[in-house]
Amino acid sequence: MSIPQIGVGTFRLKEQAAIDSVRTALEVGYRAIDTAQIYDNEAEVGQAIAESGIPRDQLFITTKIWIDNLAGDQLIPSLKASLKKLRTDYVDLTLIHWPSPEATVPLNESLQALLDAREQGLTRQIGVSNFNITLLDEAVNAIGAENIATNQVEISPYLQNAKLAAFASDNGVHLTSYMTLAYGKAVQDPVLQKIAAKHGATSAQVALAWAMQEGFSVIPSSTKRTNLESNLKAGDLELDAEDLRKMAGLDRGERLVDPEGLAPVWD
Repeated sequence: MSIPQIGVGTFRLKEQAAIDSVRTALEVGYRAIDTAQIYDNEAEVGQAIAESGIPRDQLFITTKIWIDNLAGDQLIPSLKASLKKLRTDYVDLTLIHWPSPEATVPLNESLQALLDAREQGLTRQIGVSNFNITLLDEAVNAIGAENIATNQVEISPYLQNAKLAAFASDNGVHLTSYMTLAYGKAVQDPVLQKIAAKHGATSAQVALAWAMQEGFSVIPSSTKRTNLESNLKAGDLELDAEDLRKMAGLDRGERLVDPEGLAPVWD
């Protein structure tokens, strides 16, 4: 299994903004696109992909199953509906977006449905999102780490999620970082700005490069071509030991995504 190191996210992008962002991202060189059922933009993502003319086998498309569709008899029909919107026969990665609140749907039931979806060719890989250590451990015990392509979680310079990252690494589970730029806060950070100036880079590139050097994939989003182009080049930036030491000092457990009723008890 392999997850692209960098892709473009579409969280909070609606209608024409979603189409334009994905279209521009594909034009400047992105080949991985992340969406979700609850984003309500799968059709727009599908339109942008279709109009790009890029062969399907050159793309890596991720979608995420919403909590209303986690039951064993609902997951696959909902994924088929997503595929129709995305105008594709399969996605490359399907994730459980959030754990079922209060385990209303047993995790194993959803995971088995995902395995069935993969068996049917509806998705190439499967994984989870917003899982803490306890839930990730349960998933690994249920279907094996080899079947979990990634756990997509909030990771930023201010929330480095060290305990979860260590557990995932020890168990052979890859992590994908979302909210890596902390809603743009990282762009304004004086520590990142100083590192960026040293390398002739941008502070956004520093944050993304840091996450990638830590072994995480990243999925930043933007509606601006210049930002999309710049973010894509973050993989070319190599931070040195001193830079990484300064980055480590920014961790303060500052979580930005913690929806009541959805979020598990974080580590």
